[in-house]
Amino acid sequence: MSTLETTPSPPEQKKVFLAAVDESEESMHALSWFANKILPASSSGHHRSTLVLLYIKPPRSLYLYPDDAGHMFSADVMTAMDKYRNDVAECVMLKAKRVCNEAAGNNDHHHVKVETMIENGDARDVICQVVDKLCVDVLVMGSHGYGPIKRAFLGSVSNHCAQNVKCPILIIKRPTSN
Repeated sequence: MSTLETTPSPPEQKKVFLAAVDESEESMHALSWFANKILPASSSGHHRSTLVLLYIKPPRSLYLYPDDAGHMFSADVMTAMDKYRNDVAECVMLKAKRVCNEAAGNNDHHHVKVETMIENGDARDVICQVVDKLCVDVLVMGSHGYGPIKRAFLGSVSNHCAQNVKCPILIIKRPTSN
């Protein structure tokens, strides 16, 4: 008589999703689409997934150029600019959290922990660094839908990330309205 040995299956690992958000409607559409369509299916079970909302403030050096008269901005102006950058970041995060809360009301998201992260720098580089640092399972981004000419001049954050991150990336385009 033989006994059947079973090995316990490994516990499900929590997933880490990173949603790069900014002021654009494309960004919020991507977050909403992901939170409503993909997140509920990936957060089932007894494990707790994490959705990290990442906003990147542009480099401060953009504001350090002298004006037409060759003068640098005063400390008061620099302080006001920093306050504005912080206010924009806070507004974007509030809107992103609202999008997540609305999706949670429509779906079963009680296994998803939402965290926020605000960083400084070039969005292309910062997103790639955060993906590595947090060991992200999936990166979620919106696309502005620039054509080849605009993309050549302005660059494409999503294209750069698609070429450089080491995890799957979900780039969500906003539907065009006719």
